[in-house]
Amino acid sequence: MTTSEFQKYAHELVDWMAWYLDNVGTFPVKSSVKPGEVFAQLPSEPPLSPEGFDMIFRDFQDILLPGITHWQSPNFFAYFPANTSPPSILAEMLTATLGAQCMIWETSPAATELEERVMNWLRDNMGLPSSFEGVIQDTASTATLAAIVSAREKATGFRFNEDGGDGFGALRVYGSTQTHSSVEKGVKIAGIGRKNLVKVRVRSDFSLDPDALEEAIVNDIEKGFKPCCVIATIGTTGTTAVDPVGRIGAICSKYGIWLHIDAALGGTALLLPEMAYMIDGIEHADSFVFNPHKWMFTNFDCSVYFVRDASHLIRTFEILPDYLKTRTRGQVNDYRDWGIPLGRRFRALKLWTVIRTYGIEGLQHKIRYHISLAAKLAEMISAEPEFELILPPLLNTVCFRFIPDGTPAGNINEINEKLNHKLNDTGKIYLTHTMLDGRYVLRMVVSQTNVTDKHVTDAWNLIRSTSRSISL
Repeated sequence: MTTSEFQKYAHELVDWMAWYLDNVGTFPVKSSVKPGEVFAQLPSEPPLSPEGFDMIFRDFQDILLPGITHWQSPNFFAYFPANTSPPSILAEMLTATLGAQCMIWETSPAATELEERVMNWLRDNMGLPSSFEGVIQDTASTATLAAIVSAREKATGFRFNEDGGDGFGALRVYGSTQTHSSVEKGVKIAGIGRKNLVKVRVRSDFSLDPDALEEAIVNDIEKGFKPCCVIATIGTTGTTAVDPVGRIGAICSKYGIWLHIDAALGGTALLLPEMAYMIDGIEHADSFVFNPHKWMFTNFDCSVYFVRDASHLIRTFEILPDYLKTRTRGQVNDYRDWGIPLGRRFRALKLWTVIRTYGIEGLQHKIRYHISLAAKLAEMISAEPEFELILPPLLNTVCFRFIPDGTPAGNINEINEKLNHKLNDTGKIYLTHTMLDGRYVLRMVVSQTNVTDKHVTDAWNLIRSTSRSISL
């Protein structure tokens, strides 16, 4: 493809992209293709001779687009969001054009220094300690793994990396029963072992019970285990519960345990001064992660990871072969030493562009609006006799279930599962569920970039009308 052809098709794609952003709400939210349907339409062999971009884009529209679930639809209320925005998309275009590999300062000084500056912006505007230093990772799963490995090294005097796992006894990691599955994956990859993840009971609001945490730690110490890391969550996946950071942090300080805070979803809300209570006790934390690619309108992937002691992080992950030695080492941040991958995308560019385009006040306005929409949805659910609000929403997620009059308790889960599938099959909205104390609970996450009051009201009206047609 010549640059003149590139220019022609780029203009056509931008026109299509703008059209898509304006019309994404008209698509069925969840793809309805059957397993293997897209695969069957793709040739079993690649082309031997060149094919024109016209043909490629036509196949994108005819074959691939029907198999896409539209995460940017304002009717997407499932999982947690993976939001984007026009300024983020524009920045991604620049990132792709530059094609920079930003592993160390010398491979693109601007990328490193922009990342450092944007991390400081976020730290200061979210109320995190000024001693924290930040780095962009791909996902919270990677950042949490980095935290667990760092905690492992602290607990073993940095000997685990050198000698392997023998001789240190069984390390233990703690989280609540609502802790994200990435923690379980992390302890497996880190060599700590799945059986050494201790899932602590939660309180009535589904936040971690600090008394139960300390009890588990004391019992493990008495049995010869070595407590290594505690994961506290701000915005659990099931209900967006907020663990009591202050009490958990005091326990971690008392026993010398690494405290990692998983704020993948909830961290964005810390831009609001009224939400600062969520990190009371943050001074105890060793690491903290949140995802701008969830609720800060920045394209996936972009996960922000802060650490109290960057030298500990670097000592855990640095490797220095001759081909990566530079004259500037020690004078600058070489972010390849701050995590797992060597190669790094220029993710700071899109985050910088989003923050500058919206401004802190603009971001705050949208976050507050989403929280208010969730609160309004909760009020509508509470007013409906045959629906149960599981708990008042703290952030943007509302958990509820349908309990029609006269339904035997043993059938309520089945009815709610049927309702969930029937709603999603309409293509008009997309919801997911969670299990809470054995109850099948519907989750509605109100935080897609362009969601409005009308989208929420229309979704609730569809839920009510569809529920009337559900039977065993």
